[in-house]
Amino acid sequence: MSMPGLPLHAEAIPDCTEPEAHRAAYKRAKANDVIFVCIARRGRHWSVELDSMASSKPYVPDQAMKIVQSAAETLVLDGTVEQANIGADYISMWPIETESRAREIAAAFHAALYGLQRLHMAVPSQREGS
Repeated sequence: MSMPGLPLHAEAIPDCTEPEAHRAAYKRAKANDVIFVCIARRGRHWSVELDSMASSKPYVPDQAMKIVQSAAETLVLDGTVEQANIGADYISMWPIETESRAREIAAAFHAALYGLQRLHMAVPSQREGS
């Protein structure tokens, strides 16, 4: 079982297809002060969602988010997903062919956001004028 706050393994990513499951998983993420991640069925396909607003910890800085955005763009270019929305605090991608592939993608992006967030907290950016 994964510890709260640590990146989730693919099999531990919650299935939030049902609204009640989504609310419960988001509430759990907020209670544990961690980045929210889930997969959900959309018709025959799957989606991935991550939301760093569930955590009170600092957001991943824009320059680090470029790495995440580049990875999402690659998934669009290679046809793994058709749509990817990347914001300062939110990621969603869809449609994904299989549940296992959605879980793999969700776990990878969750680990990346977690690691970039931890790095940002450990190595604060230089202040302007320093």
